[in-house]
Amino acid sequence: MSGSKIRNMEEFASVSGISRPTVSKYFNDPNSVRQSTRHRIERALERYDYRPNIYAVNQNRRLTKNIGIMVPYLADPFFAEIARNIERLCIDAGFRPILFSSHGDVSLENENLDALRALKPGGALIAPLGRASDRAEIEKICADVPTVLFDSNIEGVGEAFVGSNNAQSIGLIVEYLCRTGEPPCFFELKAPPNPNANKRRAAYIAALERLGYPPRLVQVDGEGWDFEEIGYREGVRVIEQNGFATDTVLCSNDRLAIGVLAAAYEKGLRVGRGTGCALRIAGHDDHPFSRYTCPALTTVSQDYTAIASKSVETLFGLFDTESRKAERETVLFDGRLIMRQSA
Repeated sequence: MSGSKIRNMEEFASVSGISRPTVSKYFNDPNSVRQSTRHRIERALERYDYRPNIYAVNQNRRLTKNIGIMVPYLADPFFAEIARNIERLCIDAGFRPILFSSHGDVSLENENLDALRALKPGGALIAPLGRASDRAEIEKICADVPTVLFDSNIEGVGEAFVGSNNAQSIGLIVEYLCRTGEPPCFFELKAPPNPNANKRRAAYIAALERLGYPPRLVQVDGEGWDFEEIGYREGVRVIEQNGFATDTVLCSNDRLAIGVLAAAYEKGLRVGRGTGCALRIAGHDDHPFSRYTCPALTTVSQDYTAIASKSVETLFGLFDTESRKAERETVLFDGRLIMRQSA
């Protein structure tokens, strides 16, 4: 054996070339993995002279094999896709994922948290509502079990947060839109339910000022998570009132952009990059439906797979330690520009 001592399962998985969920599954039950995989793990254990932290493993086993997953709105395909990825990773590691949706309602979010605590889960992966969340209720579950927040951050809550780098992704699409046409207006709700929207607004303002253009916010009325309906209704109103100061509109998320696309169609405005187009429309998230709009929506992708994988990996890493993390970890993934016909 050479090198520094292996401290936990996460490091062992990294140096041995075996996935963290598979290693966890082996230590929970060696017979639960394929024989060839078991032999690989056992050879790696010999080579690196690693033994798991039995105290931490036993502490986790005093709880159930349940992993609680909570999202703010499961009807949104973005959250459905992330939840699907998280569920599969937990199942592959030998855990039982239990999924809750808050449907955009803080009272239901609190009920879900109560139900989750009653299940005595081994850990929790939570995407809170954000602005509307009851911080004290979320802190209760974080005090009881290892908890990782994803997508929607509440500063100082939980032992880690995994999400998207909104400053990078908004800066990326603003620079592209300015390079290829007029600088964009920013279309958003006055009181957005998800805190990512506030970060995106700030990133939009910073990016335009950096490029030497004045920010132009188009803030509209609307409550809840029916973004397509709000985007359509308010998009029609803004178009009728000539409320877009430029011919380019960057929406805070793709679902709003889908609504604005419908509004432009109803008002007879051709959307796109070619000759005869009256408006360019772009969004953010690479929503699963964004490639099928007409025209297909230019956007910035969030890395669904990376966010899900890192969230689960981080939670499992908490199981390896005898005490909670001294410092809260934050991991942000960059977005990728998706150029389509709408802008």
